[in-house]
Amino acid sequence: MARSPFERFKKSLTKDNLWIYILTLLKDGELYPYEIRNKIEKEFNFKPGNVTAYIVLKKLKIGGYVDISKTKKEQGPERTYYKITEKGKEELRKAIKFYSERTKLLR
Repeated sequence: MARSPFERFKKSLTKDNLWIYILTLLKDGELYPYEIRNKIEKEFNFKPGNVTAYIVLKKLKIGGYVDISKTKKEQGPERTYYKITEKGKEELRKAIKFYSERTKLLR
């Protein structure tokens, strides 16, 4: 069965544009991918796929929107933390402004 227009719209504003939510979370500090997935579910009320956040983070890194830092733990594997760059902050500002302008036009 085909998705309703609202369901397609909802998906386009959440899972299809996961980068916006990731950059929003990274504004507040460095996070590793597992934390990002959990925070998206908790703070934005949707759950991205298990691998999806990793794919988006890799694309954001390639584009220069995030940087990585690896830290060693006393036990367990090294963790990769992501942080937003100035380029990422600017891209997020543009997205928020665009979305805000679009929302006003729909009223």
